[in-house]
Amino acid sequence: MATKKPRRTAERILEVTLELFNRFGEPNVSTTLISAELNISPGNLYYHYPAKDELINSLFDRYERALNDLLQAADGVRNIEDAWLFLHMLFELIWQYRFLYRDLNDLLSKNRRLETHFQFVLKNKTRAVQQVLAALAVGSTVRVDRRQAEAAANAMVVVLTYWLSYEYVRDPRKALEPENAGAALARGAYHVLCLLMPYLDTPSQEHLHTLAGEYVDAA
Repeated sequence: MATKKPRRTAERILEVTLELFNRFGEPNVSTTLISAELNISPGNLYYHYPAKDELINSLFDRYERALNDLLQAADGVRNIEDAWLFLHMLFELIWQYRFLYRDLNDLLSKNRRLETHFQFVLKNKTRAVQQVLAALAVGSTVRVDRRQAEAAANAMVVVLTYWLSYEYVRDPRKALEPENAGAALARGAYHVLCLLMPYLDTPSQEHLHTLAGEYVDAA
């Protein structure tokens, strides 16, 4: 009888670690808890990841690769609905690795590699948002000058980066639970795009309200 090929231990460790970090927050998850959850010895865990920072860095590397792939979609934005979908996809990825954002300042203060690489994350997000604004301006969906576009892009990235922290502070016991993801991400995408409201044409303003209502109701 053919036996099922086991998943590589290193891969399983990362999957379970991500789940635990997302559920409890990285500072509250020890390597002892991770090994117990996996039903492996601490020595087996340390063989693959000799330090907790290596687990964090490996998960961050996955996130950064996925983010850079996703940001390339900024070139395809043509209207407010495209922008909404693009931002929603960004929030979905952030949600998948939400422990990074929930504990961002703490992680950066302890991990030099993340401190350095998150600078690139911010730059790449900002560049992608600027591309979105430029594309929307070409179609006359938004009317902004260069300085307004720069300020708006920076503000949008701030909300993208700290939205889940805001949701967590607003409702620490429930906000980051999986069943609340849909509403939290829809609110985030809506509030990011609301920063463009003064610059949007009237049909786009109305369409944004409609999109937000449909997504929040569905969630």
